[in-house]
Amino acid sequence: MSQLPTPGGSGSSGTGSATAPRPSAAAQRARLDEIPIDAIRRAADVIGPHIVRTPTVLSHAFSQELGAEVHFKLEILQRTGSFKVRGALHRILTLETKERARGVIAASAGNHAQGVGLAAQLCGCPATIVMPVGTPQIKVRRTAAYGAEVVLFGDNYDRAYAHARELAQQRGLVMIHPFDDPAVIAGQGTIGLEMLEQLADFDTVVVPIGGGGLIAGIALALKALAPAVRIVGVQAAGAAPMVHSFAAGAPVEVAEPRTIADGIRVGKVGGHTWPIVRDLVDECVAVEEEELALAIAGALEQSKIVLEGAGAAGLAALLSRRVQPGKRTVVLACGGNIDLTLLARVVELGLAHAGRTHRMRLRVPDRPGQLEHIGAVLRREGANILDIQHHRGGWRVPLGFVDVELLVETRGPEALAELEAALAKAGLDTAG
Repeated sequence: MSQLPTPGGSGSSGTGSATAPRPSAAAQRARLDEIPIDAIRRAADVIGPHIVRTPTVLSHAFSQELGAEVHFKLEILQRTGSFKVRGALHRILTLETKERARGVIAASAGNHAQGVGLAAQLCGCPATIVMPVGTPQIKVRRTAAYGAEVVLFGDNYDRAYAHARELAQQRGLVMIHPFDDPAVIAGQGTIGLEMLEQLADFDTVVVPIGGGGLIAGIALALKALAPAVRIVGVQAAGAAPMVHSFAAGAPVEVAEPRTIADGIRVGKVGGHTWPIVRDLVDECVAVEEEELALAIAGALEQSKIVLEGAGAAGLAALLSRRVQPGKRTVVLACGGNIDLTLLARVVELGLAHAGRTHRMRLRVPDRPGQLEHIGAVLRREGANILDIQHHRGGWRVPLGFVDVELLVETRGPEALAELEAALAKAGLDTAG
């Protein structure tokens, strides 16, 4: 079975949840006044002609599995495949004409880069995007396709961001931050307005968190118009500064954030987003890498939805039972830009977890007919060989024997047990 990266880094203490002491009504009111609901409504009017009004749809499969109504807000259908264009577009449209003419700049290795690129194209505004040197070429090409100048610099986001700041000062460009900007937050908050218009009486919203711009905007909209709605944020355990901050009541930094969910792989919370999340979000939880992978595979098979790691975080929290769904729950499917190689590994993991594929090693005598013997047993049991490796050499294999490594497809966990029993009965021993 393919191994996925293990989360780690300073400040990461594994999977868990955090429920902070509820702030006073005055504290909540102060947060709502910082970016009032009217500002989010204006943002919706400004960006409305240029974005996709994405649907909120019921998932019958996951509703049945979880015993509650589960709806997806499908931001994967947004142009560029994620919600990021909302905030970027709103920020650029708030610039003065002279600022827009000089151009904007951003640092990103993925969704924010494409969001700023598209937003700048829509506004007729020059854009420069600084991306880490190791950024996959498909993401570089997609960003450049929107007319942005792509600058490759540094081996991680932090170095790319620092270089973008330098270029902004040198060229007089406006920095478009991926999350820590009031105009960006207001743009993301338009998602909350759409949910309220599309679905009546939902009581829980589950939102992936990176730096917090998405959940901050949604929380501002929902707590202003539907304050009883429970808002739950989800991060990957290896990149969970908001979860740790929420529990501690003060910002906590993760020195080396690690997760397959690159869209939420951040090490610290935003200065604007942190107090909003602290005062308006009800709960924050963290999920493990395997739970993210299984949610991606489950969404693909059960609902025919392609999610990236960040986009699957909310669903992962529900499927792992780290979040208890409400009677009517909305999950943010916030991004679908997943690398096909990673998607293939995720599908492999999902099949293995479901007991539909299994890797086994058999030790057989080194004489003709053994592969035919193995194949006959598998054929009788209805198993399909997906891959086979034949190991004769090396000190691990005793003289006179051969190790045969198989990847087999079965009908499910119960068929696997029957297959193993049939192999044993046929005198085929598992290799040590």
